[in-house]
Amino acid sequence: MSVTIDLSGKVALVTGAGRGIGREIALALAAAGADVAVNDFAGEDACLSLVSEIEALGPRGLCVMGDVGDEDAVNLTVERVENELGRLDIVVNNAGITRDNVIMRIDAADFDAVLRTHLRGTFLVCKAASRRMLRRREGVIVNISSVVARRGNAGQSNYAAAKAGIIGLTKSLAKELGSRSIRVNAIAPGYIDTPMTQALPEEARKAIVEATPLGTMGTPRDVADAVVLLASPMARYITGCVLPVDGGLGI
Repeated sequence: MSVTIDLSGKVALVTGAGRGIGREIALALAAAGADVAVNDFAGEDACLSLVSEIEALGPRGLCVMGDVGDEDAVNLTVERVENELGRLDIVVNNAGITRDNVIMRIDAADFDAVLRTHLRGTFLVCKAASRRMLRRREGVIVNISSVVARRGNAGQSNYAAAKAGIIGLTKSLAKELGSRSIRVNAIAPGYIDTPMTQALPEEARKAIVEATPLGTMGTPRDVADAVVLLASPMARYITGCVLPVDGGLGI
C-alpha cells in the first residue's frame, strides 16, 4: 500500500535552501503540495532558480535572502513569508556553515561563526516563527542537527557543539510549545552525498561507508523525505524526537 503525503494549503520556510540538502527539502515539500519560501545568505541566483522549479511543480515559491544569525533579518524574513504567502505552517532550519580544524588551531572567530549560523540562527528563526504559530495554535518546526552531535568528530568541535545545541533546543521547545499543538523535531543526518562530502579524499569516503551499517552514503532526498514525513499529519503525535537519517552510523 502506498501512502501519499498531501501538504496542500500549507506554507513552509526552508533556510539554507540554496543548494544541497536544503534545496532538496524545498523541492520535496513543494512536490507534496506546500508553498515554499526559500532562504539563504548568498547565492540569490540559485534561490531564484529554485523558486522557478518550485512553481513548475504547482505551488507558490518565494525567495527571501537574509542572514539567519541577524535577528532583524530573521524577523523581516518571517514577516515577508506571512505577508506574501499568507501564513507560515512549517519551518525547516537547515542553514549551516563549516570551519573545520583541530582545537589547537581553530580560531575563536571560526568557532563563533559556526555557532552563530547553526545554533543562534535556529534559535532566532524558531523564536520568530513560533510567535506566529502560537496565534493559530498549530505549526511544525524541523531542525537539522547531525550524527556528529551524538558521536563527535575530530576537527569539528565547533560544528558538533552547535549541532548538539540544536538537539537541546529542539527538546526544550517541544516541551514549551506542545500545549499549543506546535510540534518541534530534529533530524540528525549522517554522511550525505553532497558536494562537500564529494570533495573528501577517496580514502575518507571509503572509511565512512565502511563504518555505516547500510554500507552507503545517504542522499539529500533521504533527508528531505524525513522532513516531509515529520511535517505531515502522519507525524501528528511525534514531538521532541531526534530522527537519525544516517544508515545506522550513529548506533
